[in-house]
Amino acid sequence: MCGVTFEEYVTTRGPSLVRLARLLTGDHDRAQDLAQDVLAKAYVHWRRIAGMDQPDLYVRKMLVNANRSWWRRLSHRELTLPDPGKPVPVASAESALAERDALWRQIRALPGQQRAAIVLRYYEDLDDTTIAQILDCSPATVRVHLSRALAKLRHQQVPAVTGGKP
Repeated sequence: MCGVTFEEYVTTRGPSLVRLARLLTGDHDRAQDLAQDVLAKAYVHWRRIAGMDQPDLYVRKMLVNANRSWWRRLSHRELTLPDPGKPVPVASAESALAERDALWRQIRALPGQQRAAIVLRYYEDLDDTTIAQILDCSPATVRVHLSRALAKLRHQQVPAVTGGKP
């Protein structure tokens, strides 16, 4: 990506950054805001970022860190609960969609590092080393995050994460 202008980068990689942000946040609007904030910060330092060996890796890391920072601020925490008085009808044709939504509710409930590891592995299809670089930890720690996250998901009787796209 050396020599790529910021505009070219945003055109080619912008949608995948928003998708990654959506998978990390679980909210489309928050994802767009997060990606926009990260790209605004990247723009300021684009000459340095574009000169790196893997600028996309660096911008993904910025995105994960920005999401982590956002969650640390208590004023942004919201607890959304389903309306207990309103049952959600699920037709047989919609059962796959209902299962996927249930899985995403469980993934969003995971701790930040575990959620990021799951998203980067199964939805961004990255290897342990790349995930470790993004999360700023060792590949062994990535495997621990993945193992613990999958164990929690299995314990909660959620369909196994198999790498399918949402």
